[in-house]
Amino acid sequence: MTTLVHKQAATGALTGLALGDALGFPTEFDDVPSILATCGPWRQMELPERALVSDDTQMTLALGRAVRTAMDRGLLTPLRLARPLREEFVEWYRSPENNRAPGRTCMEACMLLKDEARPWQDASRIESKGCGANMRVAPLGLVPGLSDEQRAGAAQLQSALTHGHPTALAASDLTAHAVRLLAQGAEPTGLIGLLRSYALENRSHYHERWLGDLWRRAGDPSPERFIARGWDECLEVLERLRHAVRTVSPETDPCLATGEGWIAEEALATGLLCFLLFVDEPVTALRRAACTAGDSDSIACLTGAFAGAHLGAEAWPAEWADRVEYRSDLLTLGALWDA
Repeated sequence: MTTLVHKQAATGALTGLALGDALGFPTEFDDVPSILATCGPWRQMELPERALVSDDTQMTLALGRAVRTAMDRGLLTPLRLARPLREEFVEWYRSPENNRAPGRTCMEACMLLKDEARPWQDASRIESKGCGANMRVAPLGLVPGLSDEQRAGAAQLQSALTHGHPTALAASDLTAHAVRLLAQGAEPTGLIGLLRSYALENRSHYHERWLGDLWRRAGDPSPERFIARGWDECLEVLERLRHAVRTVSPETDPCLATGEGWIAEEALATGLLCFLLFVDEPVTALRRAACTAGDSDSIACLTGAFAGAHLGAEAWPAEWADRVEYRSDLLTLGALWDA
């Protein structure tokens, strides 16, 4: 397998995520005919001169900083991660730069997380499985030195602080796992099968050490039944993705096959579909993801994370990468994890 350091998978994934976000941010909430009328042919879409990103990249950086802070203090544990993660999310919530159409679930949860006496489980929006859960999780697929349990538990914990629905947890875990597999050199042609196997293996595994009693807020009879609901929805969308990869024309809106991406499992599937349609053409993959009727910035940021993890930092043209917003922050985290 290709190592992360040789191809700079972390730098590639974080850069790709931000580029997809910046390309899709102006087209979010528009249908495909409107995007084509404004931008011209989708294969020729250009990055805006001011390549501003949305809350997707902002929260990715917040998660990345929280993980770095936690690991500077020792092994990554639930207690060691939860505090800086909570602080980073609240700081994002209060920031004047938080003016990029942030998701309602993130805003509601972060408002509650401000109360330090409140257990984070009481702030979690247990009914929400929005894509805000996994649009930001890529760092946990890129950080070296984590065990499988640490990576999965941390991926679900970062989701749970805002999006507590079991499908949000499972989709976040699965997204981080996909990024990790690609960064390590897994072949894209086998990726869906690997993700399906992972989902089946973890279907009844509730990470109590990381999630505590979150499951009790959902009314399920057991933690195993709670988390299985999420994995089952992810398995269903992976089956739709498997069919779509074989049958979908690249010229049609990917959202028609795997969903518009407003919810976590569909954001994962449609982001993967755009990546898998153009494995060796990362910029084309981003353009396809940004020209969609759904949550274009979140779909494209996930597409960019997958493509960048697979191909590395050289996947992206310098004239794009050099002007994306938060470039220095992205490079700092990427260099840390690539090293």
